[in-house]
Amino acid sequence: MTDATRQRDRMVRGDLYDPGDPELSAARKRVQGLLRDYNGTIFGDSGRAELLDAILGGIGASTEIRAPVHMDYGFNVTLGSRVFLNHGCILLDVCPIRIGDDTQIGPYVQILTADHPRDRETREAGLEFGRPVTIGRAVWIGGGALILPGVTVGDGAVIGAGAVVTRDVAEGVTVAGNPARPLVRKAPTD
Repeated sequence: MTDATRQRDRMVRGDLYDPGDPELSAARKRVQGLLRDYNGTIFGDSGRAELLDAILGGIGASTEIRAPVHMDYGFNVTLGSRVFLNHGCILLDVCPIRIGDDTQIGPYVQILTADHPRDRETREAGLEFGRPVTIGRAVWIGGGALILPGVTVGDGAVIGAGAVVTRDVAEGVTVAGNPARPLVRKAPTD
């Protein structure tokens, strides 16, 4: 196993890794070229499905991604069936991002797995790490929301527009705000 392979494996596992590693730099350059091509297309253009197949780690049937979309590597992103990503989404996928079937994601949503050490010495050494993000089935994420590293969003949850999700969201719960907190629904009055 080469050092380059070890760096990619370390990155995907969430261990400290060197983002300047030649294999990782080449992988980012590769996906940037593919995304440039994809982002130059519009709905109905031929070749879009083939580009997404080359970019993503997995994609289900009837999934739609509106351009532009941005990713670090692409191979760490797995999308279920009938997933919808609106314009301008950013998926920083140093660790796996998994999005379940029937999830809808508004414009300019950011899903971030990339993180940085809190101690100065490790940051100065140029090392980084990440934590995976998992989004369940039939989730709705409003425009401009930010999903931070390590978060899991349960099936059927709703993330309000502009929310900053710093913690896991339970199944069926609606959260909003910065930091995102569950919304309390008032009981109907007679």
